[in-house]
Order: sequence, then structure tokens, then C-alpha cells
Amino acid sequence: MLRACVTGWPVSHSRSPLIHGFWLKRYNIEGDYSLRAVPVQEAASFYGGFAASGYVGANVTVPHKEVACAAASICCAAAERLGVANTLWLEDGLLVADNTDGIGFLASLDQVVPAWSEKTECALIVGAGGASRAVIDALVQGGVERIELLNRTEARAREVAERFPGKVRAFGLDALASRLSSADLVINATSAGLAGAELSVPWDGAKDSAIVTDLTYVPLQTPFLRGAASAGLTTVDGLGMLLHQAVPGFERWFGVRPVVDAALRDIVVADLIERDSCS
Repeated sequence: MLRACVTGWPVSHSRSPLIHGFWLKRYNIEGDYSLRAVPVQEAASFYGGFAASGYVGANVTVPHKEVACAAASICCAAAERLGVANTLWLEDGLLVADNTDGIGFLASLDQVVPAWSEKTECALIVGAGGASRAVIDALVQGGVERIELLNRTEARAREVAERFPGKVRAFGLDALASRLSSADLVINATSAGLAGAELSVPWDGAKDSAIVTDLTYVPLQTPFLRGAASAGLTTVDGLGMLLHQAVPGFERWFGVRPVVDAALRDIVVADLIERDSCS
């Protein structure tokens, strides 16, 4: 039986087993996908010895993405550029690492707003954490002409922008109102949608044609997205990115390229609702 897992510390919150378990059943594959908690102090040895773990591959979540990337014998282009990995597999006994977050982000937009790339000359990203780096990388590779990165600490935004020479302009969060008016794609990469926190956005100053997305998927409809929707803007929630980033790994491990569709989304949404009701 082919076995894969999601690794991190902790991992109990992960929806990955639900996603991959759905696909294993759909495609009638004799395989298993499980949670594998890896304590921080054991991460380097676990990924370094992955070939002997019994798994054909793994997803990687925080805080192990950098350690997993460093342990790989081969890094695909995105993982090489970013220095972090979320997807691992074995080739001839060697550990291969990739980062599919950017692919997942673009595929989510493609599915919900198919013509988004044709309409996007300027992308505005709020938040300069690890998730924003993967999104910026994907947008750069996709040919978006202007990318503007805003962060509460402008120095942090500049630090991230420097990883993409000549491609990204950095601003403090106080520039949000002035930069919003020229953005075709607006992305929240902060955690401001969590725990009821809100990011104040003057949506009346946005383009009528702007597309707004949030990388957070818990809650599914964040205050950021609700505000944009109330202003009549097109919105895309963060769940699609989670679902689509899982596709390349499943194909590597189990030999079938799975489809992200309404049936999968409905199952994950139901799980989100159930967990929320129990919290």
C-alpha cells in the first residue's frame, strides 16, 4: 500500500487527510494518507532519513517547511527560489522538495475567475509573511507587471521585496488607501481574518473591477472578504488555494491527477462548519 502523510508540529488541525482521503476513495486507490506529528527537535533527522520512513511522500506544514527543504537532495524551482517546501516525494531513493502554494493560489483564481490574469496589471498584497512570498513568486512567474506589498512594518515589506529585485514595491500599511485605487487584484495575506480581528479597508476607493481574495480559509468568509463583497467586488475565499495546492502531491504519490470540484469543496466546508460548532 502506498502511504503518504502531512507532517508538522502540530498537525491535528490539518484538513489534508480529508482532502486526500476523498481522492483515494474517488479513484479507488489502495493507499493511505495520515497525520504525522514531528516534534521540532526531531525534524532534521526525520526529513533527513525520509527514505526509510515507509512513506512515498509527504506534505509539510509549519514550522518545518525550511527544514524539509534543506533536507532534500533535489529542490524544484519554486522551492529553490523560496527556500521552503510543502510537498515531498522520493525519486530513486532521493528526497525531492517542491512548493505548490503558488500553484494552488493561481489555480484557485483560474477556477473562480478564469479571466483574472488578463485583467491584472497591478496586484496589491497585504502582509509580508511566508504565505505572501509564495504568492508573490507565483505572480512574478505568471507575468504580473506590478506587485505592491504592504505590511504594518514597512521594513519587513522591503525585506521580502528585495527577494524579487525590480518586481515588487514595498509600502507601510498606511499607504493602503492610496495604493488600493490602482489595484486589479487585492490579496490579504495577513491573519487579520482570524479570531474576529479586522483589517480596515476603504473599499469605496477600490476599482469596481477589482478581484479580492484572502489566503485565510477559517473563517471562510473573513471580514476582509465581507467588506469587499458589500462594496460589490468579486471575491475569492482561501479554501481553493488549500485544495489546489494538494493536487501535485497526490499525483506524485498515487499516480492520478485529481480534480478539485464542488463535491470535494462541500466535504471540506462541512468539516469547517462542524469544527467551528464544536469550538
